[in-house]
Amino acid sequence: MTGWPDADLLAMRAVTSPDALAVIDAGDGSGAIDEGTSDAGRLTYADLDALVDDLARRLSTLGIEPDSRVAALLDTGLPFVAVVHALDRLGAVLVPLNVRLTQRELVEQCEHVGVETLLHPGDRAEQAADLSAELDREVAIFEVDGEGEADTVWSTAPADALPAIGRSQSDRRLVLFTSGTTGEPKAVPLTTGNLVASAVGSAFRLGVVPDDRWLCCLPMYHMGGLAPVLRSTLYGTCVVLQSTFDAERTPALAREHEVTALSLVPTMLARILDGDADLPDSLRFVLLGGGPADPALIERADSAGVPVCPTYGMTETASQIATARPAEAIAHEGTVGRPLLGTEVSIVDEQGTTVEAGDVGEVVVSGPTVTPGYLDDAVTERSVGPRGLHTGDLGYRDDGNRLWITGRRADRIVTGGENVDPVEVRETLCSHPAVADAAVVGLDDEEWGERVGALVVVSDGETPELERPDSEALRAYCRDRLAGYKLPRTIEFADTLPRTPSGTIDRTAVRVRLGNPE
Repeated sequence: MTGWPDADLLAMRAVTSPDALAVIDAGDGSGAIDEGTSDAGRLTYADLDALVDDLARRLSTLGIEPDSRVAALLDTGLPFVAVVHALDRLGAVLVPLNVRLTQRELVEQCEHVGVETLLHPGDRAEQAADLSAELDREVAIFEVDGEGEADTVWSTAPADALPAIGRSQSDRRLVLFTSGTTGEPKAVPLTTGNLVASAVGSAFRLGVVPDDRWLCCLPMYHMGGLAPVLRSTLYGTCVVLQSTFDAERTPALAREHEVTALSLVPTMLARILDGDADLPDSLRFVLLGGGPADPALIERADSAGVPVCPTYGMTETASQIATARPAEAIAHEGTVGRPLLGTEVSIVDEQGTTVEAGDVGEVVVSGPTVTPGYLDDAVTERSVGPRGLHTGDLGYRDDGNRLWITGRRADRIVTGGENVDPVEVRETLCSHPAVADAAVVGLDDEEWGERVGALVVVSDGETPELERPDSEALRAYCRDRLAGYKLPRTIEFADTLPRTPSGTIDRTAVRVRLGNPE
């Protein structure tokens, strides 16, 4: 990449392919069914570069400069894309905020990062003002999608030239927060080098063609939603933006724009397959991440002609660590594939020693995509060892270096000195013909230290001969298939399992539901 990193990636792309379509902003996707997408939402790389340049100069007049920490309270859409590139052009650090968090959680994250400026859309002006008022430091707030009103940065910028800034691969571009499904969210800085290495590794695994169109319907405040935007800029391809996923509108949007790539979490794919909507023949792959995918879901997708690429990734690695191509996912049930180019994965025991193929251990990752360290030095010290970043995930590899993820180390249940694998218990429960899904966690127990608990979703009753089982019936079913200490002692029922915005099981919420408050 000649000239990089002396210039930002969008500026380079605008020079090399100015007329290529960069962005289609489809809003919530409702226009895909009725009247189509307006030309106002279609920008070439030259258009996007001009828009970003105006925004960057406006932000510069607000005092935003290299290393300024700027939070964004935005949904997936063109304003978010413009903010991403404008802050990069200024050398500032973007802190995407999860719009679904409580005010207390947002305050804690802004304080932790030391946010100096808060960008928001017009419909969140009141929330932004309340958030700013609760912070210990003075924070400027500005609207980014207005029509030129006061405190708006989306209007025409002054003509002043942007100051020249020095650039390097180690420049910090983002601070993202982990989902925190098993503990407090951690602040993860990512550098230019991390993001480019991730895009390159993904390209070598999934391929890139000039007419690619990657549909992004995931929240851009998560890495899964940001990654297609950043990668498309590097590749010179188009990203199609949908503000929110919808099981009918998303496939319709994909068909209208002949989408070739789509990022989903397993629950989204399941809802598409459950409905009547069809994905387009142009689709090269569905990148399926954000949580473990049931092999049965992969088989369903294959039967429906949907090319699914199960992936395993983390915020700390700027998205993908390992990804399986569709044929590999079918031939090797449950695998998330081999590590991407430049990424090294080790499986280690509790002493940090590498284990043999087939043996389960903790997944440790190293390579150019891995964050240089958390904002909290103590967390970094606990998480990084001689072989790299300890993910906290358990898994194993086969002789072909394919990776399987079996669960979280923190999810392991120790009851009466015996180790219980929650994945094994869940699979046993889900093998019952009347069980649609289940989440298995460890609950505090005075006698045994922990006991096994399960939150169960029963099938919808379309099969008349099935009777709704009670907790005793499920325990009796498990008793014939599991050792006594593995039996779920606490079983409750729910219509759905609580999940994070990225689609993973919210294990803290499950424990609370089972009467074990955190």
